[in-house]
Formats: sequence, structure tokens, C-alpha cells
Amino acid sequence: MQKRRLGRSSLEFAPLVLGGNVFGWTADAATSHRVLDAFVDAGFNAVDTADAYSAWVPGHVGGESETIVGDWLQARGRRDDVLIFTKVGWELGPDRKGLSAAYITSSIEGSLKRLKTDYVDLYQSHVDDRATPFEETLGAYAKLIEQGKVRAIGASNIEAPRLKEALETSGRLGLPRYESVQPPYNLYSRSDFEAELQPLCQSEQVGAITYYGLASGFLTGKYRSEADLGKSARGGGVKKYLNDRGLRILAALDEAADRLGATQAQVALAWLMARPGVTAPIASATSVEQLNDIVGAARLKLDSELMRLLDSASA
Repeated sequence: MQKRRLGRSSLEFAPLVLGGNVFGWTADAATSHRVLDAFVDAGFNAVDTADAYSAWVPGHVGGESETIVGDWLQARGRRDDVLIFTKVGWELGPDRKGLSAAYITSSIEGSLKRLKTDYVDLYQSHVDDRATPFEETLGAYAKLIEQGKVRAIGASNIEAPRLKEALETSGRLGLPRYESVQPPYNLYSRSDFEAELQPLCQSEQVGAITYYGLASGFLTGKYRSEADLGKSARGGGVKKYLNDRGLRILAALDEAADRLGATQAQVALAWLMARPGVTAPIASATSVEQLNDIVGAARLKLDSELMRLLDSASA
């Protein structure tokens, strides 16, 4: 499978990243390991997690996903076969948040221990920290790269002006640069990314690893009326998409899927893969069956007519 390079880094991976946010939450360890096996066996090689996954679950403290990924890496002996992306900075407690040098330095050790590895391929600032100067944050990352604990860095949930400032700081001080951003982006939610972040990523050669690619499951076509919202625990978050525009997008996905002999989810992800500035979307799976569906997106080729159909419906 053809791989894509992330920003100006040396990291190359297939155009779909497996999201680890469900590991230890809606997918137990055994299921998560089967999903990871199927993902790598299908020719993909990038897994995204975070020290905060899944702290929102009652009784969890964060790091559950990393632990499951680390156990899988150790059990299968596949560290050299995959790229591991993780994150730091999400608030986990009064003294467990932010992007200070001290917190980054301590947090990487916890992540490495849980992941059972000596290094992570991409270490990402999970949320922007306006209270800490970029010089401090990027300086801490520089030391981790020098120590061989991190190969490249990225930023999640950062606005275009702040990303530009971070890149300027890197250039001015000779510090590592953010090679990636991780924004929400999908056929329904386009404007926030496309207005400023997308052109900046293209001009500065920063790769976008997008999340919410299926809009909480709405773009799978599973939810078409309020009566459908009870089909899963995520249904409540889908109601906002049930409007004329949302139904117009579903109709376009239906038409494209029918023409290609594919599923709506595959078409929605293939559209993301074809968008300028996007290196790869992130998608999660709570079963091997779901995984087999989403990986099919990488085999789809959307011609210009289908791209226009989807662009017009989602405009």
C-alpha cells in the first residue's frame, strides 16, 4: 500500500490511522488486540492514542488505551511494524495538565512505560496551552528527540494563528517543528479546518491527521431520523446533523457508495483521504467487522465527478 509522508518528517504511513480512543472503553483488551491484528495484517501501520484515553470512563485515570496498545506490542513483537502516536497535555487532574517542560518530561516516561517501548514515533500536544511559551514546550520536545524517546512532534486542537506562531518559533530558535496537526474534519464539518488551517498546512508542509471523520457515526448512514438515535450510545450526539444539509450529504454518500459498490463510511473516509493537506484520517473500530469496513476506504478512488458530488452536497 502506498504510504504518505507526514509533514517534513521521516514518518511514512498508509492513509488511514487507527484511533485508540475506544481501547479500554467500548472495546475490551481482547477485542482491541484483534482489531490491532486485523489493522496491521491489512497493510496499515499507524496507531493513535493518548495518555488521556480513557479518563472519562468512571473508575479510569487515563493511560488505559496506551496500556492495551503496549500489551499488544509486547505480545505480538510488532514494534518495528507500526508507528505509535500518543499525546500529552489533556487535563487529568489539577497537577496533570498543560505543556510545561516539567510535565512533558514526566509524562513521556509514563507513556513509554505503558506502551512498553523506548520511543514514540509522534508525540503530540493534545490541547493548546497558552500559559506556557512555545519556547519552553518545543525546547522540552527537543530534548526528548535528542534522547531518542520521540521521533517527531505534532499538535492537536490548535488554531491556525497559534500553529503559525509555533512554526515561527521553531524556525527562529532552531527547535523541532510541529509536523502534524490533528483537527476535527469531515464532510459535514468543513469550515473550521478549510478556512485557515488547511491552507497553512499546505503552505508550511504540515500534515493533517483528522479526527471525527464519520461525524460520530452519522456519515455511515446509520442515523436518518430521530427514531434511529437510539440505535447506539452515540446516537445523542448525532441529532445535530439531522437537518436538510445532513440529509443532502447522506443522499450524496448513498449515490457514491452505490456507484462504487462501497459503504457510506468508506466513501466518507475516502473523501477525506483525497482532500488537500490531509495526510490521513483517524478512524476507530470496536470490532474486526467495523475495522474491515473502514480499511476498505483506502482502496477506493473517487473520480472528479464523485468529488464534485460530495463537495456540492456538503457545501
